[in-house]
Amino acid sequence: MTTINALTKARALTLPSREASLQRDISVSHFWNNNRNLLENAWAEWEIENKDNLLVPDETLLAPNLRQAVNEAWKNPEKENAVADLWEEIIPNVYSAQFFDPERLADFRNYLEAVVNSQIPKRAPYGIQLNRYGMMLDPRSEGFLAAPNFQNFYHDIMNRYMRPIARLLLGTYGYDSQTFGFSIQYNPDKDKDLKPHTDASAATLNININLPDEEFTGSQVDFHDNTTGLTVQTTFGSGKAIIHTGNVPHATHPIISGQRSNLVVWLYGDRMQIPRGGSSSYGIFNDSSTSIDTRENVTAHQRWSIPNNPKDNSAPF
Repeated sequence: MTTINALTKARALTLPSREASLQRDISVSHFWNNNRNLLENAWAEWEIENKDNLLVPDETLLAPNLRQAVNEAWKNPEKENAVADLWEEIIPNVYSAQFFDPERLADFRNYLEAVVNSQIPKRAPYGIQLNRYGMMLDPRSEGFLAAPNFQNFYHDIMNRYMRPIARLLLGTYGYDSQTFGFSIQYNPDKDKDLKPHTDASAATLNININLPDEEFTGSQVDFHDNTTGLTVQTTFGSGKAIIHTGNVPHATHPIISGQRSNLVVWLYGDRMQIPRGGSSSYGIFNDSSTSIDTRENVTAHQRWSIPNNPKDNSAPF
C-alpha cells in the first residue's frame, strides 16, 4: 500500500478563490486552519527533499557590520552604541541602515523563488493583491511560510536584531513580546502604492530585498513628522531597511517601472498592545492600563534580552 506524503497532499489542495480571500470569507479561514498541520508537514518535507540544493537562511545573509555590532552587543550590552551608530535618523522615530548584505541577496532571492515554485499553498496578506512574493511569515498567521529553516531565520531576525534595535532606537521595551510579518512586492500593474496610514505595531521594520541591479522608479516612501508637520521622502536601496514606530504616518508613492520586493515585520505587545499615544489605521486600541515608561529607566541588559511571554493568537490581518 502506497502512502501519499504531506507534500503531495498539500500540492493537490484546491485553494480558496482570490475573491473569497480578498473578501475574507469565513471559508478561507476554515481552509487554512483545517490544513495547518498538513501544510507544516509539507514544508518540512519540502526542505528535506531539497536539502542538497536549497539555501539554509541564516544571519550570514545580513550586512557584516550590522551582524558584528549586534553579536558584540549580545555578548556585552554596554557596547550597544555601536549598533545605534549604524542607523541614520530620517525624522524622529524613523531610522535607516543597511540590513542585508547586497552580495548575498541573490542567494536569499533564489531561496524565495524556490518557495514560490514549491506549489505549497501560501496565503498572501489580506488587502494586498495576490502577487508572486506576497506571503505571511509568522506562525500566528494562517497559511504562513512554515519551512523550519526559514522560521529559524525569521525568529533570529526578530529576537536577535529587530527587538533590541527597536528598544534602543525607538524605546519600545514592554510592547514587543509578539511578532508579525509578511512579504510584499510593488509593481506597476498590481500593488502600485500604499495610501497614507499608520501601523498596528509598536515598531515596524521594512526591508528592501531587491538585488543591486533590480532598479525601479517611483515607489518613494513619505514619512510625516508629527512634531514639525513636515513630510520627508526617502527611497529604498538594495538590502536597506527602515525601522520606525507604528504611529508615524507614512505612504508609498506609485511605482512607475520595475518592481520593489520587501519583507515587513512588526513587534507589538500581548493582545496587540502598542504604546499609548500611538494610533492605527486598523482600529486597534491602545491599552490604557499599562504605564511602562519605554524610554527611561530601561537598562542596556534589559534591551538585549528576549521576553518569555507565551505567543498569543492575535494577528492584525
